[in-house]
Amino acid sequence: MTAAGPVLAGPALAEALAAVHAAITEVPGWEPWGQAAIAKQLILPGVFGLLHPAGGMVLARVAADEAEILTLAVHPAAQRRGVGSALLRAATAEAAGRGARAMFLEVAAANGPACRLYAAHGFVVAGRRRTYYADGEDALVMRALLPEAPVSRGGSVLR
Repeated sequence: MTAAGPVLAGPALAEALAAVHAAITEVPGWEPWGQAAIAKQLILPGVFGLLHPAGGMVLARVAADEAEILTLAVHPAAQRRGVGSALLRAATAEAAGRGARAMFLEVAAANGPACRLYAAHGFVVAGRRRTYYADGEDALVMRALLPEAPVSRGGSVLR
C-alpha cells in the first residue's frame, strides 16, 4: 500500500471515484455507479466520499447518530494490500467525527472477501435482506459501533 491514505473527495473527484467503482467486475450482481450518480450523492447533506490514491473509494452518509456505507470499492489491482482497511478506518473516523455512534452497511451474502473485511473491522451481522440485489442475491446488514471521537464542526476529522 502507498504511504498516502484516503482523502476526502467532493464532487470534483466524482470521475475518479466512478472509475474505481467501474473497475469492479468480478463481484456477482455488482452495478457500477456512474460519475453523475456519485456527484449527486456527494452534494447531499451528510454524504462524504473518500478516495484512496492506490485505487479505492467509499461513499458514506451520516444522519443524526448513525452512519451508512453506501458503497465501497477497491480496484482489483489494489486488493489485498490494505486499501479496503484504510478506507474503512477513515470512513468510521470521519463518521464518528460527524457525530455517528454506529455505522451500517449492506453486503452480498456470498461476497466472502468483503464480509471478512467488514468483520475484521468490528462489523457484525444485524439482519438479512432477502433478494436485495437485482440478481436475487441476499444482502447481509452489518453494524459496527463507532469509537468516541471529537465532533467535527464544519470540517473533516481526517488529518
